[in-house]
Amino acid sequence: MDYDKALELFEPVLGFEVHVELNTQTKMFSDAPNPAASGAQHAEPNTMITPVDLGLPGSLPVVNEEAIKYSISLGLALGCEIAPSSRFARKNYFYPDLAKNYQISQFDEPIAFNGSVDIELESGRTITIPIERAHMEEDAGKLTHVGGATGRIQGAEYSLVDYNRAGVPLVEIVTHMITGTEADAPEVGKAYVSAIRDIVRSLGISEARMERGNLRCDANISLSPRGSGTLGTRTETKNVNSMRSVERAVRYEIQRQAAILHKGGTIIQETRHWHEDTGVTSAGRPKSDADDYRYFPEPDLLPVEPSVELIEELRSALPEPPAERRRRLQAAWGFTDLEFRDVNNAGLFSEIEATVEAGTTAAQARKWWTGEIARLANIQGSDPSSLISPGDVAALVSLIDDGVLNDSLARQVLEGVIAGEGSPAAVVDSRGLKLVSDDGPLIAAIDEALAAQPDVLAKIREGKVQAAGAVIGAVMKAMKGQADAARVRELVLERAAAE
Repeated sequence: MDYDKALELFEPVLGFEVHVELNTQTKMFSDAPNPAASGAQHAEPNTMITPVDLGLPGSLPVVNEEAIKYSISLGLALGCEIAPSSRFARKNYFYPDLAKNYQISQFDEPIAFNGSVDIELESGRTITIPIERAHMEEDAGKLTHVGGATGRIQGAEYSLVDYNRAGVPLVEIVTHMITGTEADAPEVGKAYVSAIRDIVRSLGISEARMERGNLRCDANISLSPRGSGTLGTRTETKNVNSMRSVERAVRYEIQRQAAILHKGGTIIQETRHWHEDTGVTSAGRPKSDADDYRYFPEPDLLPVEPSVELIEELRSALPEPPAERRRRLQAAWGFTDLEFRDVNNAGLFSEIEATVEAGTTAAQARKWWTGEIARLANIQGSDPSSLISPGDVAALVSLIDDGVLNDSLARQVLEGVIAGEGSPAAVVDSRGLKLVSDDGPLIAAIDEALAAQPDVLAKIREGKVQAAGAVIGAVMKAMKGQADAARVRELVLERAAAE
């Protein structure tokens, strides 16, 4: 159904569950290395595990103290109350990547609760997102489905399981129902997840890279017949892995549900998979309610009871809130409100900040992130942050500032970096993209261009300086873009003045 038509008939009700992988050195309940912190996301399968991660008989969990502190800091940054006592629970369900057949999580006694996050939309509208809870848990392993056309379990010949990720510390942030978003619902989803990413990065507790799974979003969407005051049946779109996809998934699910309800159909409470390539969701499994998981207190772990002194120590160490930091940096960077809003709406604030910290100007950082990098990301259907690091962008700009590259060559270098050919300097060397700095080859190319256009010098001497453009273009073509156009222009004008 058309989106505007769907909004005429129904009111969207949203809810989000965002999972944040913590970058502690070891896992949540074992001393195995944490892939989310070690940079070993591509380690050999099943090499970063202990008996605890595999749920072997006789192995016992031990809580990671650093993960507790990170979770409290995140709860405080979300404006939550911190529970004087919280408890871990067993969430029972069977899946091959969950070796114990239960997940250690928190149920009715989370470590943080009752918070809120303010988000700002492109229109300038501010919405407060109510946070129900932020609770600690462990991640599951990862399945790879082999065979079939989609890479999913449907149609696969067999599946492989890698337990390296099993036991990675997670904080799950759960919102209350979000109403009143109306047509802004898709943008609200994107802005909220972006705000969570900014918060956890400012705390330094996670890289929050969605493409790596450090930050994962489950989007709950239901529709209420306009003016009815009744809630509809919700669906949960699982593990959406980019800001752009969150926005698209919310929009699609509103349209899909509206079409079904308008025809008299019913919505099934289920999980749904988001397909980035086609921009649609597909049915997963019936969505269980809490009772179906048979939660009960984890008997092998004591309650978590942080002292008031620890909570206040962590509160005093909180960094500048992201919203305040954005206002301060806007002034420092000299961006107009429109420029700054474009940066925020593109979800590139953190990338630009990190690029400036790496040694370039805010104007150059904004130019490359919101320009060429965003363009290439849009073509690939990915987030700009997944293509290149802020350090490499700063290095690229430095090569331009040093006269090694011009913008045209820099775009080619950028493409090489994104293609995995190495750092900007390595791509310059391997592709031979360095600007020609010796005047000799430039003068030779200019003489050849002038020989083909003998009237240019006369026109320049008559005051028609723009005539030099034809020669400059010919020289740039002959030098395959590896000439400094400004220097070529200087040399052409010098020839005109000398003869």
